[in-house]
Amino acid sequence: MRPVLTAEEYRRVDKAYRGDLIGAMDKAGHAVALAAARAGAGYGMRIAVLAGPGNNGGDGYVAGRYLKERGAFVTVHALADPTTIEAKDAAAKASSAGVPTVELEDPVDTDIVIDALFGGGARRGLPDSVVGWMGTTAPVIAVDYPTGLDPDTGKVGDQSFHAVETVTFSSLKTGHVLGSGPDRCGTVTVVDIGIHGGEPSLFLADEIDAPRPERRRRAHKWSAGAVLVLGGSVGLIGASVLAGRAALNFGAGTVYLASASVELAQQIAPEMPTLAFDDVLDQLDRFDVVVAGPGLAQADARTVRPLLEKAGRIVLDAGGLTPATLQAARSGGAEVVVTPHDAEFIRIAGVEAGTFAVRSFASREGITVLRKGNPTMISDGDLPVVVNTGGPELASIGTGDVLAGMIAALWARGLRPQEAAVSAAFWHGRAGADLAELQTVTAEVLADYISAHAW
Repeated sequence: MRPVLTAEEYRRVDKAYRGDLIGAMDKAGHAVALAAARAGAGYGMRIAVLAGPGNNGGDGYVAGRYLKERGAFVTVHALADPTTIEAKDAAAKASSAGVPTVELEDPVDTDIVIDALFGGGARRGLPDSVVGWMGTTAPVIAVDYPTGLDPDTGKVGDQSFHAVETVTFSSLKTGHVLGSGPDRCGTVTVVDIGIHGGEPSLFLADEIDAPRPERRRRAHKWSAGAVLVLGGSVGLIGASVLAGRAALNFGAGTVYLASASVELAQQIAPEMPTLAFDDVLDQLDRFDVVVAGPGLAQADARTVRPLLEKAGRIVLDAGGLTPATLQAARSGGAEVVVTPHDAEFIRIAGVEAGTFAVRSFASREGITVLRKGNPTMISDGDLPVVVNTGGPELASIGTGDVLAGMIAALWARGLRPQEAAVSAAFWHGRAGADLAELQTVTAEVLADYISAHAW
């Protein structure tokens, strides 16, 4: 997993660095120039470098010098004179290479903009000369963060640059992956400039962090992972069917539906055996994981809660995400994964779902929390893991039920709770993105399509 630092933590690491700062700045500026080249900068292209007075601006001067060597027409638009030793050195070298510097004023026509104004991203009371450039139609390469973006939260005040690529150094920062960061940063490229260290605030999951257990050669349908879905109240049967089909299609060997509408469930999903709620208790010990909540009305939740007190592993989703249902699930000592979106998190935790809140709620309750969103955030009380494979195509009714079934399948197949949650979220997002290339994403189609990513 990739560590993600807060901006303040990286500033501490940067300040403590005792190596060759001018050499580090040269590496940083060269990486920015390469990003500009990827955006089309080359011979005869007009490049506007917007430079602040600090080391972020210094990176811009270095990038301008390298792009000048490529034959581009580079002009540095300086907000103020350089103030650090390294930035002054970079400005002098750029001037010696023939890069002109002018005062930052109203925007001019250009082919590419390099935003090297502020290493901290957001600034209050930006001068009109900076704000005017934010409306540029030219591709923007941001150094560290697009100006106007909060480097810790990813929030945007009045406005910010929209970058096609953001070049940052040594590690990702929280502002790149949270809030509006993914929308404003474009592609985030992390460059090693020799400055290492720092305590991460969270981690970003990659494909290697999303395992899918193999099925043993002598496995049978019960040993391959057995899942029971509790839900399917009158008028809501589809949600439980989606969760069950997702579990089956994501590798569980056996999936049963326990529903208040048994006959209807049998008609809709004949591939899955069904149980009435009254018959669950006698069968409960056969299942590795119980999914409680998809399509579960509160009237039926009262019937389900006593069953959860006897279960060992529980995924709570949708109608199961209430304080009373969580208490019932925890009262029997079960391992529990909850899958709330922001409003559901407030309902069960009483606070908004920030990074600290997700982690502290998971720790206090002794559960694993998967906060659905973009990015999705998972914590079992330790540092959160974020998954950013999902996109707006998943904003469709029923896709959360599919995710709940996928978590249950991976958990039943042998992963630990947090592993199952991270892996399911990763492949749920990947499958949604792949499917969106072919057609509109609906939960019904997604529940089948995920089978391509199950192994």
